Amino acid sequence: MKKLLLMLFSLCFANVSQAQFGGGFEGPSGVAKNLMTVKQALNLRDNSRVALKGHIINSLGDEKYTFSDGTAEVMIEIDDEDWAGRKVTPDTTIEIYGELDKEMFEPTKIDVDSFTVQ
Repeated sequence: MKKLLLMLFSLCFANVSQAQFGGGFEGPSGVAKNLMTVKQALNLRDNSRVALKGHIINSLGDEKYTFSDGTAEVMIEIDDEDWAGRKVTPDTTIEIYGELDKEMFEPTKIDVDSFTVQ
């Protein structure tokens, strides 16, 4: 009985790990994206939710990048684990979803919660 329970627990844990790192549904979500421009986003208040479409144009190191959609540029932060093996170049169009972070003595940035490659 103990072996059976241990095996069931192991299978459940494996499924959770796979769901966390193995990808997920790609397709229509039924949720409006409400995309905006970088220029519009920079005029919002701190902690505002943003959705932007554009390109990462360079790496600034330490999980920070410069993002542009042609209207303006903004620093974004993407945690290493959020890349999930995806490769992006300056020619790759992506949509980012995150939160605007305005600090008094630091440049405005966007903390990216998730992104999709177009």
